[in-house]
Amino acid sequence: MSVTTVRLQAEVEQQLDAIANRLNRSKGWVINQALAEYIDKQQLELARWQQTLDAMESAAQGKVVDAGEVHNWLSSWGTEHEQAAPGSVK
Repeated sequence: MSVTTVRLQAEVEQQLDAIANRLNRSKGWVINQALAEYIDKQQLELARWQQTLDAMESAAQGKVVDAGEVHNWLSSWGTEHEQAAPGSVK
């Protein structure tokens, strides 16, 4: 485990102390938890952004499904004649 020094604003330091005391944990533990959650969130946002870019590229290449086909497919859910997703291999 490495050590990193961080300068905190006085208000942040006070809130951190309060949280650590309430949880009966060290400030280091609280900071590690907060950073781990932040990093996970950033990785998820990056993955979603990449999915958005991929979808935009796919649409630019004309790989789209007609809205009517999607509506018909969704309407078939839960019926005896449920359809395969539009654009999927049948």
